[in-house]
Amino acid sequence: MQLKAIHVVYANWCPHCMPTTVEAMKKASQTLGVPIKLYDIDTEAVKEADRLVAEHGDWSEDYLIPQVFLEYPDGKIEHVLTGYSEDVKLTARGVANLLSRLGVQP
Repeated sequence: MQLKAIHVVYANWCPHCMPTTVEAMKKASQTLGVPIKLYDIDTEAVKEADRLVAEHGDWSEDYLIPQVFLEYPDGKIEHVLTGYSEDVKLTARGVANLLSRLGVQP
């Protein structure tokens, strides 16, 4: 599977995001040799985050974070993860499953 980039919509205050998802996706980015694009919803990046989630993710007015997207060389963007609101352990399991799918050791 060839990737162009990994995109992560997150917030620094969210335990499902930091470090659970963001650090794991940074590792995946390094291992796979592709750039990672981080969109902190508490900064100006929220505009791009909202667009990405609205067009490709799990959109609602108050959408869940983190959300992870894979971008392919042909321009296709695939939504691959939304954090679970119930428990950080569920989000961590989802992240581990995504890393496995990408061929990256958790």
